[in-house]
Parts: sequence; C-alpha cells; structure tokens
Amino acid sequence: FNLRGRENKKNLYKTKKTDIFFNLKQMRAFKSLYKFSTQSTASIYERVGGEKAISAVVDTFYVKVLADDSVSPFFEKIDMKHQIQQQKNFITLALGGPNVYKGRDMREAHKGLGIREKHFKAIAGHLQSSLKDHKVPDELVREIMDVVATTHDDVLDL
Repeated sequence: FNLRGRENKKNLYKTKKTDIFFNLKQMRAFKSLYKFSTQSTASIYERVGGEKAISAVVDTFYVKVLADDSVSPFFEKIDMKHQIQQQKNFITLALGGPNVYKGRDMREAHKGLGIREKHFKAIAGHLQSSLKDHKVPDELVREIMDVVATTHDDVLDL
C-alpha cells in the first residue's frame, strides 16, 4: 500500500516534512489494509478477482440485504442503483483496488440512521455469505471481513 505518488491525495493523507498523517476518519476504515496488503504482492482486490468479482459479490449482497426485514428498512428511501455502485466503489478502495470512491466517509454516511450492533452483524453476515456464494476462499473471506470490521465504530457512530 504505497501512499507516495498517488494521484488522488484529497482526504487520504496529508504530508508534513517526511511524515504521513492519515485523515483519522478514513484511517478507521483502512487501518487493517496495510497489514493485509503487505502479506502478498497482490492486493485483496486483485486476489479476490478484481472488478468483476466485487461487482458480482455486491449484487448478491444487496439481494440478501433487501430480503432481510431486520435491515431492509434502512434502504427504503435509497436510490439502490446509486447505493450499489457506491458500495462497489468503496469495497474496491477498501480492498486495495483503484480509488474511484467519491462518497462520504463511513461515520458521516451512517450518522443518525439508528444502526445498532445487530444490524452491523446482519449486514456483515450477508457480505460473508455472499463472498462464500461466489466461492471466495475462506482465508480471503477472513481477510475481507477483518477489513470490514474496521468500519464498525464509524458505522455505529461510536
């Protein structure tokens, strides 16, 4: 995960002399990414199958989410086409793919929605089962779920 030379520097990092300081809001969502991306020369994004795989998993994920009465009410007034694309872009970025995500940070995007631990667990469970539905290897599923877990406090506004 090389921060030097990235074209999209806005809100990702600030430099002061030779030190790099992450925007704390984004660091919560990505604090595990560096650890995982150094375990292999390929990013999680590349190892999971890139854009096609992320797209398929997210499509399956939202079928499950919208069928779940415990979390589907959060999406009743949402433009789902836009939401699905934003989720694909965010997961791409979070897993080390190209940065095309233009959305709000996790805390801002989920603030005031009343999301509780049970909702977070349900959503995470749907993502995990969607990954397994698409035959993502267990070790890679664990790595992805560890990255997702870093968003917990921001999503719950803790």
